[in-house]
Amino acid sequence: MTPHDQLPEANDIPDPEGRVADAVSRNWVDRFMPHRSRPYLRLSRADRPAGTWLLLLPCWWGLWLAAASDGSGLHWSDGWIFVACAAGAFLMRGAGCTWNDIADRDIDDKVARTKSRPIPSGQVTVRQAAVWMVMQALIAFVILLTLNKAAIALGIIALVPVVIYPFAKRFTWWPQVFLGIAFNWGALLAWAAHSGSLGWPPVLLYLAGISWTLFYDTIYAHQDKEDDALIGVRSTARLFAENTHLWLRGFFASSVLLMAGAIILALGPSASMAAMGVALLGPWAFGWHMTWQLRQLDIDNPENCLRLFRANRDAGLIPVLFFAIAVIL
Repeated sequence: MTPHDQLPEANDIPDPEGRVADAVSRNWVDRFMPHRSRPYLRLSRADRPAGTWLLLLPCWWGLWLAAASDGSGLHWSDGWIFVACAAGAFLMRGAGCTWNDIADRDIDDKVARTKSRPIPSGQVTVRQAAVWMVMQALIAFVILLTLNKAAIALGIIALVPVVIYPFAKRFTWWPQVFLGIAFNWGALLAWAAHSGSLGWPPVLLYLAGISWTLFYDTIYAHQDKEDDALIGVRSTARLFAENTHLWLRGFFASSVLLMAGAIILALGPSASMAAMGVALLGPWAFGWHMTWQLRQLDIDNPENCLRLFRANRDAGLIPVLFFAIAVIL
């Protein structure tokens, strides 16, 4: 299926007018994809890949830590789980962002950074966006069905926080908690896909991911705090205000400690000291990356906030690397 053949009709908004304000410069969507497909790929944030990485990386944390804790190591099926997590993250991030834009269509046109998105800018209608959302979700569901029953059940339950998240900023100052619940679910799902069950290690890893999300998405939310205040949208950025650095220190410390706890519980019973030591280097280096971000952060500089938000892809890859090494030790 190609986007040109299968996508519902969209308004033909030529570049550069159709580009979204915070898209990555010279991204593959704007450079290579047919004009008719671009509004849909922009709905999916394919031109802004950081969110896909942030959804995917907890999946890979869960998979590699589960494999490291397993006396038999990697299974042949883990290769597919690794790929399925990547494909599922791309599709479900796309479906979730499309749902977010449908729910926020009356807000996005009032915020400078978001009014260029496909729905408020008129590139697609709400109906077209809904069709695109369902298409992505159905393909992701087919991939989910290739995993074991525990992973399938967790994948279905994950839809609950995804549906709630766009509305959280209307009723709580902590919408980032709901994003964290949704975005880090893959740590549980991938662990279950490998092992067939859950336990305290994946739960602590999941909580570490939620703390990490509170860290990076508070930074992200500082881009919109002035517009959010005008229209009454709530966020941790507005809640913490000038105390943001203090709160962020707490979030990254919690994330590091919870991840270290997950490693100790997962590897303590069976892994070698070498594997344990290497795995524990993951949260240590992860924490140093977040320390560097805090030193660079200027909450009143939107460009700085966006750059540091995107840097969390590299932060999240650090535990993946050390967990993967621990598997082979």
